[in-house]
Amino acid sequence: MKAETNARSSYSNLIYTALIIAAVAVAMTFPGPFTKIGDFPMKRLIVPLLQIIMLGMGTTMSIKDFESVIKQPRAVFIGVSCHFLIMPLLGFTLANVFRFPPEIAAGVVLIGCSPSGLASNVMCFIAKANVPLSITITTLATLLAPFLMPALMTLLAGQFIEISFLKMMVEIMEIVILPVIVGLALNRIFHKSAVVLNRVMPLISMGGIVLIVAIITATGRDSLLTVGWTLALCVLIHNLTGFTLGYWSARLFGMDEQSCRTVAIEVGLQNGGLASGIAVQMGKIATVGLAPALFGPIMNTTGSLLATFWSQHPPKEIILNEASPQPIDA
Repeated sequence: MKAETNARSSYSNLIYTALIIAAVAVAMTFPGPFTKIGDFPMKRLIVPLLQIIMLGMGTTMSIKDFESVIKQPRAVFIGVSCHFLIMPLLGFTLANVFRFPPEIAAGVVLIGCSPSGLASNVMCFIAKANVPLSITITTLATLLAPFLMPALMTLLAGQFIEISFLKMMVEIMEIVILPVIVGLALNRIFHKSAVVLNRVMPLISMGGIVLIVAIITATGRDSLLTVGWTLALCVLIHNLTGFTLGYWSARLFGMDEQSCRTVAIEVGLQNGGLASGIAVQMGKIATVGLAPALFGPIMNTTGSLLATFWSQHPPKEIILNEASPQPIDA
């Protein structure tokens, strides 16, 4: 049963990755339908779509999800700290090394300052990592985003573009916190229908993210054709280095293998959709929004490959648990 569930999740994740890559290819080839339909600019859909996605995240959560903070506070603190230290500093370093134009460089920093990616929980499940820890780190990082993202962007990206701390904080609250709170309330009120919500909302979220990536790619097509391959290389290095430093940082703190895998995935995967929404609100979707748009398909491809590799090499603690004799029911 576990193997069947694992295979189903892995298959769904591969479909998700394939859809994002296809969205990028189609948007680069036929940008028209993804930039404007009639007089309606498609980029106006990004923020509402993000709010629906975050609402979906809220419907899958409950107060019990925060129990892990009490049960394993050290692991949660290490995971969240690694995420908000490693990725922003990496983004800042890479933006300076590659010497991108200011607004594109700010986009590299922006994706680094974003909270954990929404796909990280699925990746952790496939990788046989610590799923409850993953859910807690993702949730806490998302809730801290309205405060940490503006602070980090002001500190690290202020040299590239002008950053308004309060404006960005309010925008993230509107995109993230309010929809999550509404989702939590819906989960509590319609608890008996939670199973249906948990099945439907991930599909809606997947479709929303695919459409967001297509819109951003089409809108920034001209800039992508100029710096596309260089920016893609930068984003790939950012992502892979995040996985590597996340894993070995957890090792340095003496965490078990499952938790090390969790921290690696939580550090390496970013919420590109949220970063894209911020770029829209800044009015710079065609420049600042490019790195987040590229990070999505790249992180889902590398994350899928890493999770699949780890799934074929279970941690020793899981092997020992499976090998231990089970009690026989009377």
